[in-house]
Amino acid sequence: MSRYRPVKERISDFAPVELRLPAEEMAEELTHCQDCGVPFCHGMGCPLQNIIPEINIAALAGHWPAALALLLSTNPFPELTARICPALCEGSCVQALNTKPVPFRLVEWEVIEQGFDLGLMTPNPPSPHLPLRRSGLKAAIIGSGPAGLAAAWALNQGGITVTVYEKDAQAGGFLRYGIPDFKLEKQVLDRRIRLLEAEGIKFEYNVQAGVDISARLLRQRYDILVLAAGARKKRDLTVSGRELAGIHFATDYLSAQNRLLAGELAGLPPEYNARNRRVVVIGGGDTGSDCVGTAWRQGARAVYQFEIMPQPPSNRSANNLWPEWPRILRTSSSHEEGGVRRWNIDTSEFLPAASDKTRLGALNCTEVEWHMENGRLSQPKAKKNSKFIQEADMALLALGFSGVEENPLLTALGIPIEPTGRIPRDQRGRVSDKIYACGDAAMGASLAVRAIADGLAVAGTVLSDCREQTDPASLLHLPEICASGAAEQ
Repeated sequence: MSRYRPVKERISDFAPVELRLPAEEMAEELTHCQDCGVPFCHGMGCPLQNIIPEINIAALAGHWPAALALLLSTNPFPELTARICPALCEGSCVQALNTKPVPFRLVEWEVIEQGFDLGLMTPNPPSPHLPLRRSGLKAAIIGSGPAGLAAAWALNQGGITVTVYEKDAQAGGFLRYGIPDFKLEKQVLDRRIRLLEAEGIKFEYNVQAGVDISARLLRQRYDILVLAAGARKKRDLTVSGRELAGIHFATDYLSAQNRLLAGELAGLPPEYNARNRRVVVIGGGDTGSDCVGTAWRQGARAVYQFEIMPQPPSNRSANNLWPEWPRILRTSSSHEEGGVRRWNIDTSEFLPAASDKTRLGALNCTEVEWHMENGRLSQPKAKKNSKFIQEADMALLALGFSGVEENPLLTALGIPIEPTGRIPRDQRGRVSDKIYACGDAAMGASLAVRAIADGLAVAGTVLSDCREQTDPASLLHLPEICASGAAEQ
């Protein structure tokens, strides 16, 4: 259950489209939660294992400090997950058996914003007193996406002096440069970064580790390295005509718009401006949806979104039982703003424009069919007599990511990239002596909430390892928020 600004209003700007629930609606939703017998949302649904029923009880009673304390005990950045998480917890909500799930993502949003409104969200630096005194150890976090920020927060709370290295101009990684402002306004991210800085974490921007600071110097300067650079190697569509102007990776397109809004660019590069253009987004996921919303706001003439996979069902299929995540058709706020969505579409060729042979003019497409073989979808086969030409001035490739980008730091450290595109690590996040990896770089591209959970878990491993190797008089404190994850990784 969500509330959005009217379409005609919101497509004229990049301000957030979603609104907080009114108090009376929030209370009604929270009341439904009290009918639950076994909270699958907590144990099975949430990667962070948020204590959802207890948070909801406190929120229903208006005990915001108590609700906030419970929320922060498992999630260091609820203002981020509340805005962008697909809410895995809601998929396993008991209420979803018969009706709509309790919208915990919106409850989480209300709890954290109440915390800021009431002045409860103040810096919480490690105490100079035992057991949280500074240990003298120093850690470098490479990358400031959700996993890197989570690891930095946990290590700092554990008494380690933390420096985060970010190759871009500001912190956040994909949160800042890959997610549009209408879904995640960057003031929210900036607010959190200011808190982290006030708690003692140092950020170094426009620094590419392995280039601007060498691997040798990093090893000399820091006791611990945590690799959290994400999995940003983009999947391409290598078909005829790929070299034509007007074909871009979706994340490059989204990043340009975000950088413009942030003041990092004086103007939007013409190649990333969809105004008066016919835009085809290839890829049916969240990034593709974000491109749809961005294109409308830029003034696109028409927007199409093509997905090669079949259209998901409206309701759970027979092999997708509760409390598993429901693999069903989802309509985002961007989809509500217009455009054409099509499934089972394969793009086989990019065609040049008649007026300019160097620019994109159309896509050569074919409808495909899928069949089940041994319980799995077969390779798609072209449907007879289904070829068609889709005119387009701009094509955006939203095909996901295949793993970690080639990285001079990894080369210098002697760390190979696995065939899966991941940094190799053991079950608790260790890569080699005093080097750890977390988030998408080690797991593969996934959700921000999973990256945060992994960052916390790997930080727990770091603190546990350091505690075993440190003089008992200066033992490091293992923050409760990452203790269980470190044990289970």
